[in-house]
Amino acid sequence: MKLLKIKAIAIALSLVFSTGALAQNMSKAEYRAGKDRISTDYKSSKSLCSTLSGNANDICMAELKGREKVALAELESDYKPSRKSHYEVRVARADAAYAVAKTRCEDKAGNTKDVCIKEAKALETAGKADAMAQLKTSDANDMANEKSAEARSEASNKAADARRDAAAETADAQYGVAKEKCDTYAGAAKDYCLNQAKARFGKL
Repeated sequence: MKLLKIKAIAIALSLVFSTGALAQNMSKAEYRAGKDRISTDYKSSKSLCSTLSGNANDICMAELKGREKVALAELESDYKPSRKSHYEVRVARADAAYAVAKTRCEDKAGNTKDVCIKEAKALETAGKADAMAQLKTSDANDMANEKSAEARSEASNKAADARRDAAAETADAQYGVAKEKCDTYAGAAKDYCLNQAKARFGKL
């Protein structure tokens, strides 16, 4: 019964802030109305979470706050569209997903909880690294369109560097998860596990 209640609330929360794509070039009045609507939706939806207790309530609130943060970032991006505002939307989504995933980990204990938190952080790191890579690639491509073939080549190199940086950050985060999982072992088994993790992520 409790699981059905949690699922029903999750469905209700999924409808919060989902107003569809807003028109570009919105007026200041429309922007303010959007902010007011998001605030109202957040306040009215808190009552849904209050019907839950313990970690279920914490997860519900984390989801609600995450949706509010994403909705505000999307509104800002619709009001003042730019590569930076699109980047901020991606970051808001990564932050929101991490907050919910980390809260879900609170029901676990010991190494299982540590691994859960590391995995949540790895997903956030990957999301933010990808957002930054997309931002840098877009900026580099714009510069290339305005300049010579040599500049275009340089822009291409910058975009490749950004993608490599994103891949490296993601790999480092995943390596952290792999190391944490090795803590379930001891002695030679743990050493073997750590060596395998180092080999897999190029840390030897």
